[in-house]
Amino acid sequence: MEKLYYNQIDETIYNKTLPNGLRVFLLPKKEMAKTYAIFTTNYGSIDQSFVPLNEEKLITVPDGIAHFLEHKLFEKEDRDVFHDFSKLGASANAFTSFTKTAYLFSATSKIMENLKVLIDFVQMPYFSEQSVEKEKGIIAQEIKMYDDQADWRAFFGTIKSMYKSHPVQIDIAGTVDSINKITKDDLYTCYNTFYHPSNMVLFVAGNIDVDETIKLIETNQLAKEFAPPEPITRKFPVEQAEVAEKELEIMMPVNVPKALVGVKEVDIPTDPKAFMKKEYLMDIAMDAIFSRSGYAYEQLYEEGLIDQSFGCETHLEKEFGFSIIGGNSKKPVELANAIKHILLSVNKASLDEETFDRIKRKKLGHLIRSLNSLEFIANQYSHYQLIGIDLFESIEWFEQLTYQEMQEFLSNWINEKQLSVCYVNNK
Repeated sequence: MEKLYYNQIDETIYNKTLPNGLRVFLLPKKEMAKTYAIFTTNYGSIDQSFVPLNEEKLITVPDGIAHFLEHKLFEKEDRDVFHDFSKLGASANAFTSFTKTAYLFSATSKIMENLKVLIDFVQMPYFSEQSVEKEKGIIAQEIKMYDDQADWRAFFGTIKSMYKSHPVQIDIAGTVDSINKITKDDLYTCYNTFYHPSNMVLFVAGNIDVDETIKLIETNQLAKEFAPPEPITRKFPVEQAEVAEKELEIMMPVNVPKALVGVKEVDIPTDPKAFMKKEYLMDIAMDAIFSRSGYAYEQLYEEGLIDQSFGCETHLEKEFGFSIIGGNSKKPVELANAIKHILLSVNKASLDEETFDRIKRKKLGHLIRSLNSLEFIANQYSHYQLIGIDLFESIEWFEQLTYQEMQEFLSNWINEKQLSVCYVNNK
């Protein structure tokens, strides 16, 4: 195993790539009572068009299939895997995002038994036509539930207003119509293509013995047969630089209207260090402008355009990136116009060096404090490993950010073509 010591945060991670391609990362923290493990595949809701394993032709599968597959892996022919974890005293869960699917548990005892359950249930799929049909009704109810949530509708409405072709615009769970098209064979095709060990990361953090843990994982994997690792061919549509729609309106029952402004990112770096620097700069810029200590927040609040729901968030992935700003407002059009004016006025003079240093210190402090959380470390480390970045190494890149880099970023960041608005109004 390779042992990596990170001096600036005093952490040691052990890692090993197994013969089948599975990347294993272990973070022993003997002072912790709990252990947390997460098994993540580089496969999310946007991976709709791809070349299946051992085939040559590109196929496109129904929307929402990655999320559907996540649900189905917990159900075996004779049992529900949640019961297996419960009997071992563990809390288990899973989630699907735009770019990944993850399965996890946390426990204070019987760690090796729980770890074996985690690995085995993910690597032993069972799909039947009957169980697939049953699951369609369950997920349809979940979709309808989210359709009734104004915040969720506003979030995806903003993304849809930004993106014309890229599948990031499609709800992670799909639609009722799309999931009804999913078949047992579709699930096996996606599983066999994307759940190969070489496309996955296993991270275990907490009160573990490194030698015992890696021995269990290696023994488990050697007892199973996998096809030789192969590169996965994924296909994404060409996305235009400008937003798809300047304005999009959603009508649904709400007490207070909502206005969200989207900023569509362009020119996403392929170099890992440049990628992380852009992500950090986006985050610092949004904090400087729109956080409660930001220079625009007080102005918007005093003008009666925002309430406590106001906020902003940034997302950056290899294939897409965006920021979303807004919240509830009794004057949604005025709020959207004010946010757009602020964004289009951003330039290298918008942020002085003292403010940059203050926010940088605040963000770095928050990041370091987050390293006390096993869940944060395991989730974030796995996420960045899947895009070729070492999370702990990137902390040093954050420390190296300069005010000049921030000025250069701000001077070329946003233009009118990158901005869209989503309104949620009471019907």
